[in-house]
Amino acid sequence: MEVEYSGEELEIGFNGAYLLDAINVISTKMAQLAFTDSNSSCLITEEDNEDNKFIIMPMRL
Repeated sequence: MEVEYSGEELEIGFNGAYLLDAINVISTKMAQLAFTDSNSSCLITEEDNEDNKFIIMPMRL
């Protein structure tokens, strides 16, 4: 997965099955993942489509 990221260095882990569930529903090639820190939930949205929103909680590393 290619990623464009700007911000401080961050180490975060997700349950792969939950992440794939959200990504498989997205119909665009690009998605946006928004999070505050490694302990906060992650908001996943499609590029140019705010109708579908997915929340995934991170795993402790």
